[in-house]
Amino acid sequence: MSPDHIAASGDHALLDVTDAKGVSKALVPYRRAKPMRGVFEVAVTAAPLVVIWALACTAVHFQVWWGLVLVVPAAGFLVRLFMIQHDCGHGSFFPDKHANDWLGRVIGVLTLTPYDYWRQSHAVHHASSGALDNRTLGGVETLTVEEYALLKWRGRLAYRLYRHPLVMFGLGPTYLFLIQQRLPVGLMRGGWRPWLSTMGTNLAIAALAGGTFWLMGARAFLMVNVPIVVLAGTIGIWLFYVQHQFETTYWARDPEWDLRDAALRGSSHYDLPPVVRWFTANIGVHHVHHLSSRIPFYRLREVLKDHPQLAAVGRITLWQSLRCINLSLWDEATQRLVSFRDFHRAYGRGAAIARAAAA
Repeated sequence: MSPDHIAASGDHALLDVTDAKGVSKALVPYRRAKPMRGVFEVAVTAAPLVVIWALACTAVHFQVWWGLVLVVPAAGFLVRLFMIQHDCGHGSFFPDKHANDWLGRVIGVLTLTPYDYWRQSHAVHHASSGALDNRTLGGVETLTVEEYALLKWRGRLAYRLYRHPLVMFGLGPTYLFLIQQRLPVGLMRGGWRPWLSTMGTNLAIAALAGGTFWLMGARAFLMVNVPIVVLAGTIGIWLFYVQHQFETTYWARDPEWDLRDAALRGSSHYDLPPVVRWFTANIGVHHVHHLSSRIPFYRLREVLKDHPQLAAVGRITLWQSLRCINLSLWDEATQRLVSFRDFHRAYGRGAAIARAAAA
């Protein structure tokens, strides 16, 4: 980083947060994973999940409401377990690649997420996030104002349904985790590994589900396991959505698109309450994660402590994030995500089509 971009500040340097390349260099020291810390994080996540799950499965046979109440913390621990799998996919949780991969595959059975398949599609997301000319597998589908205006009525209706909260955060997670991820959708030509990962995970899920059904009964299976997966999936989709679908996010076309700028400016700092932050494994520090995905989640807060300037970049609070629900279209003219209401109020379909023709 050049002297123009830094100024002395104790043991650390003040970052110029407009210089994504310089910030990326400053993050390199945080990429070292700590094996024992990793073991600890797995233990404090998996052990409570198993205990709460067993209690919930037992409780529904005596008092249904107690079982349903326990579904909520169980879903929270399952989300955290997925975040560990997420770090494994980036090779950041343990120093050893094989340890990351095998832990990720085991967790994938519990999260219904085939590890090798997910890792490939998620890598595509990181490599193309914010690229308007390369919107590929692994992200939330986003149209520009002009693209939406040029659609026939069926296309506009389909996109509006896709973007509706009941679909995005209701039917969407259920479809993704229970159906879509049972086949390597989008990676059919990606070689044998996505297929092996998916089919192997499916077999392990079937064995685990069968064992649960036999051990705990149909009542516990349907009233505990299914709600846990659906709730955890909804939370996961919401987090992923807010981390990229906020008003001042980043989208650009070639050749203006830049990988580091997209990472820093196109990913939010979702500033969550401490308890929620723990259950989500600091994934809200998403701009830092995207800029340096090899940083373990347990070191992301360390980055913000050492470089507090990064805390303000793309920051949104839990309350502010609720406004993101209606943001559905990227306006290239104003460099903002806008709602369908904004689209009709500011442009109307005819004006947007005319603007598209003039571009």
